[in-house]
Amino acid sequence: MHHDMILAGFGGQGVMLIGRMLAYAGMNAGCEVSWLPSYGPEMRGGTANCTVVVSDKPVGSPVIQNPEILLAMNLPSLDRFEPFVKKGGVIVVNSSLINRSVARDDVLTLEIPVNDMAIELGNPRCANIIALGAVVGASEVLPKAEVLQMVKENFAAKPKLVDLNVNAFETGYEHGQKARQKYYGQGDQAVS
Repeated sequence: MHHDMILAGFGGQGVMLIGRMLAYAGMNAGCEVSWLPSYGPEMRGGTANCTVVVSDKPVGSPVIQNPEILLAMNLPSLDRFEPFVKKGGVIVVNSSLINRSVARDDVLTLEIPVNDMAIELGNPRCANIIALGAVVGASEVLPKAEVLQMVKENFAAKPKLVDLNVNAFETGYEHGQKARQKYYGQGDQAVS
């Protein structure tokens, strides 16, 4: 088992946080992991992305040329990384901020309005957690329970935010699972 992904967006959208959560969830699941952040020069509001590798073998390098999974939270991220996603991979797109569809037809695509959904849930800051759920649901990169536990632990110091973020994760996860079932049919196939 070896999964590599790029999570990308503007600084301040929480892509680094969810990348760390995936890395810690992978460690808790007994996997070898790496997490490598990359910031644009502007920090908040500039470009930001991180690579996450989750594997059952030691990770040789945190640098990823052709990710299996891409989360694009903004248009510059989709434009930059879409061409490099592996055939048969997964691309999750924040359609609240991205006004075009994925141009490829050889990947599982989930276009989900995470910003709009976060507002409906009552807090626009949980958009990244909806996106995290969508990525996990569409790719099944890690067991849902492991990632959900990391969500709970991350917000444990702010108990009022735990339920909100669990609900946000579950909402995104359901959309991811529906996209996966539609792409693969009712069979339970792994991302190759």
